[in-house]
This record gives sequence, C-alpha cells and structure tokens, in this order.
Amino acid sequence: MMKIHAISEKELVAIILYISLFFIVVAVVLIVFFYFSRKKIIQQELEKLDLILQYQKEQLHAIIFTQEEERKRIAQDLHDDISSKLNIVSLNTHLLTAPNLTEAETAEITENIIALTTKALDNSRKIAHNLLPPVFEKFGLNAGIEELCEEFESSKSVKTHYKNEIDFDEKDIDRHLHVFRILQELMNNSIRHGKASQIWISFANNEGINTCYYEDNGVGFDSSNAENQKGLGMKNIDSRISFLEGTIEINSEINKGIVVNFTF
Repeated sequence: MMKIHAISEKELVAIILYISLFFIVVAVVLIVFFYFSRKKIIQQELEKLDLILQYQKEQLHAIIFTQEEERKRIAQDLHDDISSKLNIVSLNTHLLTAPNLTEAETAEITENIIALTTKALDNSRKIAHNLLPPVFEKFGLNAGIEELCEEFESSKSVKTHYKNEIDFDEKDIDRHLHVFRILQELMNNSIRHGKASQIWISFANNEGINTCYYEDNGVGFDSSNAENQKGLGMKNIDSRISFLEGTIEINSEINKGIVVNFTF
C-alpha cells in the first residue's frame, strides 16, 4: 500500500509565505505599473494642454497683430486721404481772403475746395465702410456678402458666383461678422496672391451645421506643406473659426486653385 505523505506544519507555513510573497510582488508590480501609466497619461494631458495654450496664445497674438495693422492702415488712410486734402482745402480757403482776387480766380479756388471736399467725404465713407459695411449692419450677412462680391467684380478682374441656402438669424450678427471677415480675407488672398479670375461662394446647412464652401481658379499652392498655411491672414482666419467654434478644411494644388470649407 502507498503511504500518503502528510504536509508538516512548517511546510504549510512556507507555502503560505511563498503564496503571500507572490501576491505581494504581483501587487507591487501592478501598483508600479499603474503609477507610471497614470504618470504618463498625466504627462500627455499636460503636453496637450500646453499645445492648446500655445495655440490660443498664437491666436491671440494674430488677432492683436491684425488689429494693430488695421489701426495703422486706418491711420495712414486718414493721414493720406483725409488730412492732406483738408490741409489743401484750408490753404485754398485762406486764399479766398486775399485782396484783389479776380472773379475767375475766386471761382477756380472755390471749385478746388468743392472738389477736394467731395473727395475727402468719399474717402471717409470708404474707410467707414471697410470698418463695418452699412449694408451688413442693416440687412445682415447675406446682403453684406452680395455687396462684397459686387465690389470685387467692379474691378473687372474677377467674376464671383454667390449662392445662399441659409436664412441667417439677425441676432447672430456679431458671429456673422467673423464669417464676413473670413470671406473678405479669402477673397483678398485669391486676388492678390492667387491671381484668380473666378470665385465661387455658397452657404448651405448640412444636418443642422452651417457650412460655407469657397473656391477659386487661381494659381493655388501646395496645401500639404504646413508652412504654406502659416501666414498672418490664415492665422487670423483660424482665430475667427475658433471663436465661431467651427472647423475649416483647406485644399489646394499648384495651378489648380483653392477649395475651402468651413463651418460656423
């Protein structure tokens, strides 16, 4: 007959100790594993937060820089177009007080004053219009875009095609101003840099999301190269898209124009 070997008390204690030690080691390994995993996750979150803050900082810088450039442009326009003309008007007005002026000389000076004053008024209207088009303020985004297209077409260098399928809410005029400025920037880029002769703009609502489709037939650029999308104008557009809590997609190839889709 086989003899059953009985486990002694010392062996039982040893087994329990080994098992306990095993679980302690496993527990320590798991704790260390979760600690470093958590640490890595926190580090990734912090890096992500740093990127977001850096992006927001760049956006803010772009907005401030754009505002300053706009102020400089307005100041230059006021100095060149308004102040200079008003100075000449002032000089001509003093000439009218000169003695022994003939009737023809008086008429010529008066005509100069009227002409210069008219030009100064026209230029002041243009400056005010660039700041905030009256038609946009009175009639909203759709009318503002229509007028913008007409202004670009008046140069005879580009043909615009505009289509709108959205009934814009007048209460969102502050948000719509960002949309207007985005299109203004895109159109300026199409003319100045893209040398485009055709521009297409359309608005549509897709599954409750307002979307703008923009396209031109200009010289285009390589949109796969990130450096081509880092200009001040594009940073300004990105900032406005961020304020609108929208998205933007830009596709372009050399000699194949540009296609831009953005939501708002």
